[in-house]
Amino acid sequence: DESAILVNNSSNVNVDNFNITRENDNSSGGDSASFYGVGAAALVTDGTLTLDNGTITTNSKGGAGVFAYNKGIAYVKNTIINTTKDTSGGIHVAGGGTLYATNVTATTNGESSAAIRSDRGGGTMNVDGGTFVSNGSGSPALYCTADITVNDAILIANGSEGICIEGLNTTTLKNVDLTSNMPDQDQNDNTWSVIVYQSMSGDSQVGKGTFNMEGGTLTSKNGGIFYTTNTESEFNITNVDLKPSDGFEYLLRVTGNNNKRGWGKAGNNGADCTFNANEQKMNGNVIYDSISNLNFNILNNSTFTGAILNDESFTNGVEGSGVVNVTIDSNSTWVVTANSTITNLSLEGSLVDTAGNNVKVVDTNKTILRDGDSGFTVTVQTLK
Repeated sequence: DESAILVNNSSNVNVDNFNITRENDNSSGGDSASFYGVGAAALVTDGTLTLDNGTITTNSKGGAGVFAYNKGIAYVKNTIINTTKDTSGGIHVAGGGTLYATNVTATTNGESSAAIRSDRGGGTMNVDGGTFVSNGSGSPALYCTADITVNDAILIANGSEGICIEGLNTTTLKNVDLTSNMPDQDQNDNTWSVIVYQSMSGDSQVGKGTFNMEGGTLTSKNGGIFYTTNTESEFNITNVDLKPSDGFEYLLRVTGNNNKRGWGKAGNNGADCTFNANEQKMNGNVIYDSISNLNFNILNNSTFTGAILNDESFTNGVEGSGVVNVTIDSNSTWVVTANSTITNLSLEGSLVDTAGNNVKVVDTNKTILRDGDSGFTVTVQTLK
């Protein structure tokens, strides 16, 4: 459970043209590795560590490539990282650490081994360029309990969701190509590519989780795309090329859960979500339940093609008072593909079916609020 490089006591260390190997069959891994960096190949806890033009290879439980903890600041440049065992992230922060990565290639293979990883106590990560691939179960390309920004990079998760954000934290992607291939699992109610949630494990402060993505691509090879449960959440999606899998269940799911891992109390674990689409083309259904709230905003020349559907499967019999508010600005369009029910509709743009026919809007008493010749209807409480 030792590191090849440990930087503390306000030291400043620069390492160039290096090869670091961390191997041990008896390493502990687990929480001490995830929370504090015990056993990481390169660990900085107080001071600054700069790594440039090298390789890092680990074959130990808890063998993260580079870990910044507490007062530690790590700069990793032009480096190749490969980790094999469980709880072995590629680049990792926790306890308030700070890490900057430039042109890094990181590949992980164990469980709980996100290529870009954070854990209890959070921190800050800024990633520019590079390729980050995770292959293990429960190992997203990026696991966020911190403030993480990634620019101009490739993120691939071959055995998990692409992005996992927990609690009061933010992930921002700009011009990133993200691929997710999460398998269907019995412990989960559904399958997703990007999740914002609260596990109640204590790893993250309770509060609004935020996912920002501008440009780039999001390729989902299995399951739905965006999922939020048991938390307050915000999604800001701008000009992203969304590539869903064949027969995918949903574009966005905002519901409670009966997850076997215990994400809140069933019947009281819905989501409070704001979803903002800007200059965005979107296909697929939006699913919500009565213990959740959703503000779904189609803005700035965006087009949403799909239906907004109620699903009470995970409310545990609780009839909630959640609302769904939809805003379509003057330059945007909702192309309705099935009868939909929402609470409030603010309509300045277009509401049509796939043939271009206007969709009828009625209230809960079937009074026509906006006539149309489409075969589909949107039912609302109020129309603005």
